[in-house]
Amino acid sequence: MSNDPGNPEATTPAPYQVLARKYRPQNFDDLIGHEAMVRTLTNAFAADRIAHAYILTGVRGVGKTTTARILARALNYVGPDGADTGPQMEMPEEGLHCKAIAESRHPDVLEMDAASRTGVGDIRELIEGVRYAPVEARYKVYIIDEVHMLSTAAFNALLKTLEEPPPHVKFIFATTEIRKVPVTVLSRCQRFDLRRIDPETLTDHLRAIAAKENVAINQDGLRMIARAAEGSVRDALSILDQAIVQHKSVDGEGEIGPDAVRDMLGLADRTRVWDLTGACLKGDAKEALETFADQYDAGAEPAVILRDMLDIIHLLTRVKAAGPSAAAHGPAGEADAERAKAMADGLELNALTRAWSLLMKGLAETNAAPDAAASGEMALIRLCFAADLPTPDEALKALKKNSSDNVQRAVNAPAAPAAPAPVDASAEAPTVINIEPPLRQSPPAERASLSTFEDVVRLAGRMRDAKLRTELEAYVHVLSFEEGRIDMRLGDGAPDTLPGRLTQRLKQWTGRQWLVSVSEAPGGAASIRDQRFAEVMADPLVKKALEIFPGAEVTRVSEAEAPIEPAPDELEEDPPIDPDDDALSENEIALRREHSHEKRKL
Repeated sequence: MSNDPGNPEATTPAPYQVLARKYRPQNFDDLIGHEAMVRTLTNAFAADRIAHAYILTGVRGVGKTTTARILARALNYVGPDGADTGPQMEMPEEGLHCKAIAESRHPDVLEMDAASRTGVGDIRELIEGVRYAPVEARYKVYIIDEVHMLSTAAFNALLKTLEEPPPHVKFIFATTEIRKVPVTVLSRCQRFDLRRIDPETLTDHLRAIAAKENVAINQDGLRMIARAAEGSVRDALSILDQAIVQHKSVDGEGEIGPDAVRDMLGLADRTRVWDLTGACLKGDAKEALETFADQYDAGAEPAVILRDMLDIIHLLTRVKAAGPSAAAHGPAGEADAERAKAMADGLELNALTRAWSLLMKGLAETNAAPDAAASGEMALIRLCFAADLPTPDEALKALKKNSSDNVQRAVNAPAAPAAPAPVDASAEAPTVINIEPPLRQSPPAERASLSTFEDVVRLAGRMRDAKLRTELEAYVHVLSFEEGRIDMRLGDGAPDTLPGRLTQRLKQWTGRQWLVSVSEAPGGAASIRDQRFAEVMADPLVKKALEIFPGAEVTRVSEAEAPIEPAPDELEEDPPIDPDDDALSENEIALRREHSHEKRKL
């Protein structure tokens, strides 16, 4: 079209098209990242097994609507010479209907946006047109975008036609929310999942388009755009369009480098993020906060910094779990591979998984916090603090070592004192930790001396196995006892696991195998709890109390003792009572004897 009537060569320039529209794929060869779908459709077309309904699902910008239009072209393809050879996947030339279909103006290819036409009336209008034959093309194709937005009534109205459409009708649905589509609709369609485009494939695609646009852009800049697009081709082309415009508005010459892309997107410097991650994993909070502040001052968003750190942690974890070969599969490809290998060598897998959890929590808080920078700093401080903590493996090893030392100290202590001994205030008290000792333990250097069943019960108390000690006192009726062998009868309510646990603990604590046998025959000594109850009931003070309070009952007897039984050499004993001592009155002698009796009971 001429702008100047006197100059017929002067024409109006074509209107500008954004890259996402200008480079929209026109055939299946132009599609990237969807080879499995193309292969399936090619086989179906070749075997003349073309479905009557398709549903395409995937995130934004992966090519659902574009694929639907290409599929409509393939179904109605007629060569430029007018020869009708049937549906064709190969479309080397623009056919008779191709341009009109691509521009959404073909009378037999009807596109409907379900987001704006959700009602049953719209679907009924569509169904009314189904019974009419196509005007020009081979098939009448209905493309319904965002089909999940249809109402329940609209879906119900569509079901019958969708199940048994006329042979000249094809349906193609597209949706980002496949879960919202009723199962009754899904079961009547052939489904294709269009997945995100991987960063390397998307980077290559951007490089090819930049070359066609005569724009020089750095490879690292292209990778940043591909990562920011999160697998969406449309988003990637929109960002590339913005980068080109911004660069030309500044100088218009030279190469678009990573700094320009980073400034445009508000991204963090990749190298500095590696430094920041390394500082956090070393526990250097000062360096981490300084690096974070530098990135924030340069325009990087706190949430973006944390996301980049998550990418690095994920890459390091992959390298640690799958070996150095996994380093090349990071977001930046080979650019991060060597650094990932070097950093992963000095880290434990448990530390990396812990860092991932802390960063995920910090990212969620940062996105919701009124002050994103402060929340980001707190997340980094937590990560630095956690770096100084032992990993679960290290903590378990330390606990096992302390437990082993405590077991040996407890089982080597004598069962009863040979003679009263003074307490040495400077002596070191045995170390006790509040955990259950491991079941398997190396035999102690010296065997404990267990000459009675009561010694076994006391050892269980020393080893802080309160459950076992309580069960031994309450349920065990000893038939015979000798060191290395216990024959017993279990009282009512005794757990079935008691003999096995007793055998395990004795082997662990004494370093030798014990034989614990259970007899069903009646008899055996009274349980320790019953003996204690009988002793208390025979006490004159208790008898006197029951006389004073008629109807009172003794329901439970608890043994008053310290939580940890002291070693025998730490017991305080009263000096022997000498009845011939003139310095003692008869009352004092009686009081001392009563006090000694009560201490033995306790």
